[in-house]
Amino acid sequence: MAKVLIVYYSLYGHVHRLAKAISSGAGSVEGTQVSIKRVPETLSDDIIEKMGAKDIQQKIRRTIPEVSLDDLTNSDAIVFGTPTRFGNMCAQMKTFLDSTGGIWSRGELFGKVGSVFTSSNTQHGGQESTILTFLPYLFHQGMIIVGLPYLFKGQTIMSEITGCSPYGASCVAGENSSRSVSQNEVDGAFFQGKYVALITKNICENREQYFKTLVSLNNKKIKGG
Repeated sequence: MAKVLIVYYSLYGHVHRLAKAISSGAGSVEGTQVSIKRVPETLSDDIIEKMGAKDIQQKIRRTIPEVSLDDLTNSDAIVFGTPTRFGNMCAQMKTFLDSTGGIWSRGELFGKVGSVFTSSNTQHGGQESTILTFLPYLFHQGMIIVGLPYLFKGQTIMSEITGCSPYGASCVAGENSSRSVSQNEVDGAFFQGKYVALITKNICENREQYFKTLVSLNNKKIKGG
């Protein structure tokens, strides 16, 4: 089984909705096992209530378990989801990623598939920069990066405001986070999940040769052309 892990943070539920769609897409690939986990909260319950997110946070906490470091190392692919905070990932996600130094030092995510999705309040609220500034983490961990290719034709529509870019699925939450995730944005997330699962499954089916090749890279001195 190819194990796909979706790890996300969602305050008002938009990234949560995209995570569900990515899970459905990945789960549509036969021979794929999908799990969804959330990163730990760093805001107090009092602050969350003042931000008007108490109800959705309680629902997420009841239904989605917290991620552990073992969840990362036991997966073949990891799809990360974060809302946009001034063009970057949220503090909750950054705090969790900063706890993975030991994993990095042991190379435990090396060769795994990595992908990212996001949301922002406005149409030009930093969705692409959030994903692009997330990618260095995946590079440092030695992961194989998968985005959302233009094979998903929903990226090119001009009939509505919508998220999604070649870097990953996304949605526009609206100025007060009151906009629902659109069907096109859900479709983009589903496509990304399926794309990640197909690539991961192919790697897993050729796992012995794949990792033999990776090990050989570590043992050989690579000369410049």
